[in-house]
Amino acid sequence: MARKLVLAVLLSSILCGCANVTKQEKQPCAEHGRTSPSDAKMLKVAVLTGGHGFQREPFFEMFKSFKDIKYAEVQLKDHSEIFEDISNWDYDVIAMYSMTQNISQKRKDNFKKLLDRGIGLVCLHHNMGAFQSWPEFKKIVGGKYYLKPTEENGVQRRGSTYKHDIDMEIKIADKSHPITRGMTDFKIHDEGYKYCGFEKDNHVLLTVDHPESDKTVGWVRKYANANVCGIQLGHDGKAYANPNYRKLVLRAIQWSAGRLK
Repeated sequence: MARKLVLAVLLSSILCGCANVTKQEKQPCAEHGRTSPSDAKMLKVAVLTGGHGFQREPFFEMFKSFKDIKYAEVQLKDHSEIFEDISNWDYDVIAMYSMTQNISQKRKDNFKKLLDRGIGLVCLHHNMGAFQSWPEFKKIVGGKYYLKPTEENGVQRRGSTYKHDIDMEIKIADKSHPITRGMTDFKIHDEGYKYCGFEKDNHVLLTVDHPESDKTVGWVRKYANANVCGIQLGHDGKAYANPNYRKLVLRAIQWSAGRLK
């Protein structure tokens, strides 16, 4: 009888201990309100590069600084091969920092199928110059840098221009959006784009008043079931190191994945 009583007490203690461990694992981390690894899925991000040079090391240092993000660089060798076969797609978000041009009809269709599924899309800087001959891409991302004079919907558009190494004072146009909530106006040393085209139904988040830049430099939109964020900023290491820029990119990824409400 005594042995049975001892065994019962030991078993009860073990079960209680297991319950306590399980309860602890489900508690959110105090820092930044993040959930623990056992409770939250890491966001998987495909970072597309190719078609334009960039400062690789500081760019990916920025991505390495992001918490709860697992990224993989996809260097496009054939302009758009990531969209050739999406049967085993395993990314929550596509972050486009590419400026490649060729995309077949099959790849266009697959790209749009991913957006229909609700895969998030973040378009950064020179990605505005990608897929120039595909008009739908401007409707997807919300903005376009014209590499040459272009006729668009019966309107002649001049070629866009750029200016390196300018100091820009960024204004938060919408302080209530999840991406910009709590942020204040900030300065950044970056590259300006001018004479770009923007979709009229963009929801503008960031603006700037500079003679070498268009007014709009940050926006969000919806395409199919996808949350899309476009950020014109982000030319080089000085921009990548700017804490406000890093915050924008991280939040854009989280928001496009549906993690920010």
